[in-house]
Amino acid sequence: MTPTITAFEHSPDGGQGLARDTRVRWAFEEVGQPYKVHLVSFNAMKEPEHMARHPFGQIPTYEEGNLVLFESGAIVFHIAERHAGLLPAEAEARARAIAWMFAALNTVEPPILDRATTWISEWKEPWCEQRLRLVDDRIRDRLGDLSTRLGSADWLDGPFSAGDLMMVSVLIRLRSSGILDEYPNLSAYVARGEARPAYRRAFAAQLAINAGKQPA
Repeated sequence: MTPTITAFEHSPDGGQGLARDTRVRWAFEEVGQPYKVHLVSFNAMKEPEHMARHPFGQIPTYEEGNLVLFESGAIVFHIAERHAGLLPAEAEARARAIAWMFAALNTVEPPILDRATTWISEWKEPWCEQRLRLVDDRIRDRLGDLSTRLGSADWLDGPFSAGDLMMVSVLIRLRSSGILDEYPNLSAYVARGEARPAYRRAFAAQLAINAGKQPA
């Protein structure tokens, strides 16, 4: 049975890879698993049909038979567990890759999302500039540690894994901020992720929807 995911009918970023369905698409492409996409509008996301899939009315969701999942990290983890290519076979390496997935979502992403929220919701407030400086300092603390850990390696722990997929997906959100450019090894790390054929296919598929075209 081909799994189905939900995605924005019109993504807020115009299909530039920031919506979280990109992570799921990328995982499918890495493991060679076909998938279907059900597009939802912002209004439909809050209607009972979609709320039954995702209790917080967001995207993406994953459906396969009777199984319904929400949260991009959980969905990518499910895909990685079921298909070879995103988690190492060796038990300890596998555990470390999973740890990096959690680090991306729980340690690195929160201040990055806080920055985006500040820009979107608080830019008119008189204290916005000061708040952004504080948030950017928090981001730099995380990136400094991550940069040190990555060093000159291509990936976080041996070959590319779901941990790298999630981390690159998180760091891409800093593309327009200029902060990532302060860490050349992290910029190169993100570029390696974006250069992977699987990522390029996932990005193209999301962009095509938002450009009003059928993906190739």
